[in-house]
Amino acid sequence: MSDFDAAFGFSLREAEELISFYESNARLVGCSAAVGRKYQIAASWRGTMWNVYPELLDSNHKLIVESVIATGFPRAIDIPPQRKLFIFRTELGLLGIFELGGAATLALSSPSESDERVRLRHQAMHDALTGLPNRRQFSDDLDSRLPVQGGERLALMQIDLDDFKPVNDTLGHAAGDLVLQGTAERLQGLLRTGDIAYRLAGDEFAVIQRSGWPMEAELLAGSIVNAFKEPFTIEGIDVFVGASVGIALAPEHGNDGEQLMKAADIALYAAKNDGRGRARSFNRSMLIMLEQREMLRRSLRVALQERQFFLEYQPLVESNAIVGFEALLRWQHPYAGTVPPSLFIPMAEADGLMGEIGEWALDQACRQAVTWPEHFTVAVNLSPAEFLRKGLTDRIARTLDAAGLPPERLELEITESVLLERTINNLDTLHTLEVLGVKISLDDFGTQYSSLAYLKNFPFDTIKIDRYFIKDVETDDKSQTIVRAIIALAHGLGMRVTAEGVETADQANWLRNQGCDRLQGNLFSAPIPAGSMEKFLRQIVHGEPIELRLS
Repeated sequence: MSDFDAAFGFSLREAEELISFYESNARLVGCSAAVGRKYQIAASWRGTMWNVYPELLDSNHKLIVESVIATGFPRAIDIPPQRKLFIFRTELGLLGIFELGGAATLALSSPSESDERVRLRHQAMHDALTGLPNRRQFSDDLDSRLPVQGGERLALMQIDLDDFKPVNDTLGHAAGDLVLQGTAERLQGLLRTGDIAYRLAGDEFAVIQRSGWPMEAELLAGSIVNAFKEPFTIEGIDVFVGASVGIALAPEHGNDGEQLMKAADIALYAAKNDGRGRARSFNRSMLIMLEQREMLRRSLRVALQERQFFLEYQPLVESNAIVGFEALLRWQHPYAGTVPPSLFIPMAEADGLMGEIGEWALDQACRQAVTWPEHFTVAVNLSPAEFLRKGLTDRIARTLDAAGLPPERLELEITESVLLERTINNLDTLHTLEVLGVKISLDDFGTQYSSLAYLKNFPFDTIKIDRYFIKDVETDDKSQTIVRAIIALAHGLGMRVTAEGVETADQANWLRNQGCDRLQGNLFSAPIPAGSMEKFLRQIVHGEPIELRLS
């Protein structure tokens, strides 16, 4: 049993403690010399837990054993007249039994002290909620198994839950805790002997797979993803929480803990970036893409000072006439070219830069709008990071005053995600903007949480239907039903409706027939650079032909 001894760091056969280890099927896989002498059957390869300790076949004792296997929490069993068994689960996924009393000579002052030490050690190395080993145990286990040598293999899987935050936000933290406990159970149910699952933090989990050949690792990761396609049932409600998995293999992707963790993190990022609910194995191209993103992130810090940002304006059309424009933020990187907002805005938010960038965009849009005919409005997007910053309403009021733009000509677009935090403060902010005279639009409606409570409690002027529902609205019955419902709901609450992403005349005609108030999209005009706005507006004022295909 040399491999087994090495894993535990001592010679098991020479140990004088009464200690033995078993697989989940109760087969004996290792025991100390003291156990071998006391229980002759233990020396046989056919030995089982029930041969060594037949007392555990008692139904109550058997339930305790099963509990330790399922939860990882150690338990103690008293065996009359003077024996006590400490049953625990090892980091290798095996079941261990310490025996106290009789010939046992553990280096502990008393059974009660040994019980307390085992309990405290378990608490230090395990997650209290799920019973899984924690990050500290994970780090120890990973370091002890690396570097792999010879023909040994190891796979590390980083696992993040998808859409877990909405569970906490909508159903409460108690429901979230039940999902995390269910996650631990699902992971453990997929593992083989020797594989170990860990809870690292929050909704982050990991698995160390001992015989981590590529095919075996991909099969396990695929099983994990598939296991989370089934809902969790919380108080009769089906809750869908997916899983994304990043796979790294030793020694191919790294042969120390830091290297392997970095590779698994990069693979996990790729899985999430590809749409979540999937597994990805690390490859070098992922590292190149990540390095490019980091280059862009560093460049963001100087982009504002070097005037690399600019605005474009897309018309908003109502009753066959342009009534305003939406300001769209763009970034012209000196080497990478035009960087999509979907890429750089999350970076700016994560790095705390979006507040300054957003202030610049609002100021530029307001100063541009002042030069337009006074019946045109300008719509400006507010990111969650901007909305949640203190002093938002004061900054907007100062910007309007400095530009000389009447508040009623400004429309601020926010997404539902900004309403999930600090609800009372958000409501106060929106009401203050309403008093100021600024219009508020709820952007991308229907793609996130779509809580009707928001529409009842927050003073929106406009709801914008996301382009996802518009792209096939003239042919798809489901999209039509959803769009009709949104239009009827908004009008019933006294709100206007804007459809974005209108690309065809059929889409425009269908939306107008359903009573949609405003349309926006490339059918009418692509976004217009700020330098071309004067010419565009002159065409409108003088009745010159422009690219508005409204019939």
